[in-house]
This record gives sequence, C-alpha cells and structure tokens, in this order.
Amino acid sequence: MTNFIPIFPLAIVVYPGEKLNLHIFEPRYKQLISECKEAGKPFGIPTVTGSRLHDMGTLVQVDEIAKTYPNGEMDIRVSGIRVFRVLEATGVVPDKLYSGAIVSYPDNDMKSDPKLLGKVMQGIRDLHKMMGISKEFPGPEAELTSYDLAHLAGMATDEEYQLLTYDQELQRLEFLRRYLKKALHIAQGLEGLREKVKLNGHFRNLSGFDI
Repeated sequence: MTNFIPIFPLAIVVYPGEKLNLHIFEPRYKQLISECKEAGKPFGIPTVTGSRLHDMGTLVQVDEIAKTYPNGEMDIRVSGIRVFRVLEATGVVPDKLYSGAIVSYPDNDMKSDPKLLGKVMQGIRDLHKMMGISKEFPGPEAELTSYDLAHLAGMATDEEYQLLTYDQELQRLEFLRRYLKKALHIAQGLEGLREKVKLNGHFRNLSGFDI
C-alpha cells in the first residue's frame, strides 16, 4: 500500500504508540497542523540527522491542539500510528507551504519474547540505577514493546533511528539488549572513575601485598 502524506521532518525519532508534545511556530507547519486537524488526517514525521532526510518515519495523528497563541503558534499533542518508508519526497506541495512524500507501509511483525523483553527491562533498570534516574515504565510490563522502551535506553538519535528501521519486534528487542549491555559496561567504567576521583587526597585503608 502506498499513499501521499504531508510531512514534518524533525531531528527526532517517533515510534508507533508514542505520545508527543510539539510547539509549532513555522508558518508552513502551522498550516499543515491546522489542515490535518480540520480534516482529521494524519501526517508523517521522517527523521532528520545532520542535513539528511532519512527514508523511515512514523505516521502520526493530531490528538489535540492544546493552545493557540495570538501569533498563530500552537502547542499540540500527537500520537504515533505506524512506520512508513519514503519512496519519493516531493518538495513543497502545490498551493501549500509544507512538503509531502509518497510513502509505503512495511509489514511489522510484533511477535515478542517475554524472556528477551525481561532482559531489556532489567538492563534499563540497571542503567537508570547507576545513573541515579527514577523513571517508571509506560504501562504494564507484560504489554510493553520495544517502541515503549526505546526512549528509556538513552540512545543517540541515529541509534533510535536504526531501531525504527527493523520490521520485527524480536530484532528490535535484541538491538536494545545489545545496546544496553554496552551502555552498562561504559557506565560501570565511569562509576569506577568517579570513585577513584573521590578517593584522591583522602587517607586510604589498603592491605599490603605479600611477596
């Protein structure tokens, strides 16, 4: 299935099911949001890194225009629907200020593995504990998906985008598991470094080495 959608390229990754708050201030996107809300139609947020528009993005719907300012700027709430692939970006849509794209919707296998999901959640808990972060999971643990957990892992935008490109839940969970294993190793090293710095200049109680 392919269709044409208006697009709002952003330097973020949005996942299906995600709730997102945005402040809209550019004239082209004020027009896009107003039209989509009025018509009840979705728009696409493809990811941008550096100066590159990537192929993958997420279709979102406007849930609410929370506030409209005197100058026409808006605070809006949107939610992710499904992943799309850009087949052709068309530049500015005729008679509009914003851009559009012809997109397709890849199949998405959501089959999960409770054991692997558990490892990912434990990795996130361990990482947050080491970093002194207190953050709840966004829903009942048995119902969580990789999309629900990805933003909790502290990945860079390009890593979050890589996860978006996978079309199987098992691939996404394994990607998160491997990332968290690496991140925990780095965090442990930083924690050891912090402890060494704290000890500098203090009296230290050390045992001698027998030779």
